[in-house]
Amino acid sequence: MDAKELIARRVAREIRAGMLVNLGIGLPSLVANYVPQSLGVFFQAENGVIGLGARPPEGMENLGLTDAGGGFVSAVPGAASIDSAMSFGLIRGGHLDMTVLGGLQVDEAGRLANWKVPGKMVPGMGGAMDLVTGAARVVVAMQHSARGESKVVKSCDLPLTSLRRVDLVVTELAALKPTEEGLVLLERAPGVSLKEIRDATEADLLIPGEVPEMELA
Repeated sequence: MDAKELIARRVAREIRAGMLVNLGIGLPSLVANYVPQSLGVFFQAENGVIGLGARPPEGMENLGLTDAGGGFVSAVPGAASIDSAMSFGLIRGGHLDMTVLGGLQVDEAGRLANWKVPGKMVPGMGGAMDLVTGAARVVVAMQHSARGESKVVKSCDLPLTSLRRVDLVVTELAALKPTEEGLVLLERAPGVSLKEIRDATEADLLIPGEVPEMELA
């Protein structure tokens, strides 16, 4: 199992029946692959789709049915297409139960940075500021390090997406819960030691007496 699949499978365990959930571009979009359709979850994308399903089999793609990043998706029974105003009305109006976003950095205060400078070959802010502010729960799905540097840092040095503290961070090494006291190490990825997590993390972690291994969807 690769890192992205592991992260998506762990995030999928956070989703409950009947939720309205936004999936961000890239890694977060994989989460839909691991949530049973029987749960009655509706996935939303900013480009105006409610009821995203898993990526269709090769050759079955519909050019008019994509997520916010342009990736092909399927639609579940009862799905709807809406305009951008309605889509962001749902987000800004506080109607989302959860959003799952990628991240460039998360710091000890639980603040997310997931955009850089517009006009460069790097991510722009997109709808993330609205999502982090408006969703009832914010889950960050990201790889633990990039180019040999930890993405779980003492303090973000990239532009902040929001001052709001996110609710959960899931990487291929660990599940972390941001609190007022700091980042709590909730779970270890299967086969990963505490030392490996500490060595890969710039931020200080609060580690309880025993840290269980993740359970995956």
